[in-house]
Formats: sequence, C-alpha cells, structure tokens
Amino acid sequence: MKRNIDNLLQDYYNLYTEDDRLTKDKTHYIEYVTTMKYIDKYIKKGNKIIEIGAGTGAYSLELARKGYDVTALELSENNLSILKSKITPEMNIKALQGNALDLSMIEDESYDITLVLGPLYHIFTKEEQNKVIEEAIRVTKKDGYIYYAFILTDITFLEWGFKRENFVSNFGNDKMIDENYKPINKEELIFYLSNMEEVKKLINNHNQKEITYVATDGIGRIIKDTINEMDEETYNHYLNYHLTICEREDLIGYSGHIIAIAQK
Repeated sequence: MKRNIDNLLQDYYNLYTEDDRLTKDKTHYIEYVTTMKYIDKYIKKGNKIIEIGAGTGAYSLELARKGYDVTALELSENNLSILKSKITPEMNIKALQGNALDLSMIEDESYDITLVLGPLYHIFTKEEQNKVIEEAIRVTKKDGYIYYAFILTDITFLEWGFKRENFVSNFGNDKMIDENYKPINKEELIFYLSNMEEVKKLINNHNQKEITYVATDGIGRIIKDTINEMDEETYNHYLNYHLTICEREDLIGYSGHIIAIAQK
C-alpha cells in the first residue's frame, strides 16, 4: 500500500521538471560538479553502483557513460520514464522502479558505491529515515561508500523566506515555521529540512564510518543572480573557490544541499 507521501511525490514530479534542475544555470550546476567530484574521489575502476532515488538520471547516466555497472532505482514513474529514454545501447545500466524504504529485491552487499541523493529530502519520520539508511548500508559491500544528500534549513529560510519575502506569511506554529524558527516538517510540504546537528546524529546512529560532509551548492541560492551573470573566467574562479571551501565545518551549515559520505 502506498504511503500518502508517495502519492504526493508522484503528483509533484508529474508537474515539476526535475530533468534540468542541475544544469539550468550556473548556480544549479555547482551542485552537480561538486557531487561528481566527490563520487570520482572514492570510486574505483570496476565498481558497481546503485543510485537510490535516481531522478531522471543525471548521475546514473553519467556514471554509466564512464563505463560503470549502474543500477538506477526511482520512485516517480515520470522521472523513471525520462531516465529510461536516455539510456543508450553501450551503457551498462538497469533502471527500476522502487522505494528507498524497501530494497528487498537487492541482495546484501551487492554494490561498492551507494548513492542516496534524493530520498531523504522526502522522508518525514526518524523511523523511516533510519530505515532508508539501514537499507543503503545493507546493500553496500564492506568498505564500500555511501552518499546521503540532505536539504538544510537556514539557506531555505534566508533565500525562500526572507529574500523572496515568504517568511512572515508562513511564520507561526500552525504554518511552516514555528515560533522557535524551526521548520514544521510535514508531508504536504514535500521537502524535509534538516540542520547539521540532526544530520550528524542520523549518520552516526548507524554502523558506518563517517568520512566527510560536503556543501554541494554552498550559499549559491543567496547570490544566484550574481553567479548566473558571471563571465566564464569569473565563474570558474568561483567554482574552484567553492570546491576549496566546501568541506569547511564553519560554512557547511549554510549550504542549500549537502552530502554526508560514509563507509561501511
């Protein structure tokens, strides 16, 4: 039986264009470049990869193009259809519909690299968040790497709340932001917001080795107009600057998206 959030996500991704999210401008592309850099850092020739919550395949397809054996699992029928339409004969990739909470079709310790780059955006209880992580760990080989992506609270408050002037109308214990300035995470809002303390507690609550945390887009959403207007030389400097500072603990908490990298 489908959960309510599963139905909400099917409706959401039937309307929202996920396919160009990471490439539609210079600001969004930072997240893609940063994530790929850190996948490349730990991946080895011959590794098998599973992406749980693959969207329309930005990462899975690129890794398949590089010659890796990839399994792409996606909940949204619309996203999965787009992903499948991009597979070419030379790619060693399997695209399947599935839920991050139940990977029972996957045997234990099947993959060297496990990517969970979207599901935890949409999981609203600690029990289910822990279940997603437990399943990701189970299907990963010993010494394999697992990547978990999260959306953080404060950049959302600053950019969506204050910069776009949504804060006052959404402030209050019966709305989206409570009187202690914490997000009221509920399924009908689709996206779950975390802070770094919550993320670290969740990662360290499991039998895996904490490797690093990476700010995948930094403060880009706050200064996106400036970034998008940069000439190529300036943008390349900004991108390299971002990649230099993206693991700094004093800055990670203000990133829009982060990845936590762990090792089984």
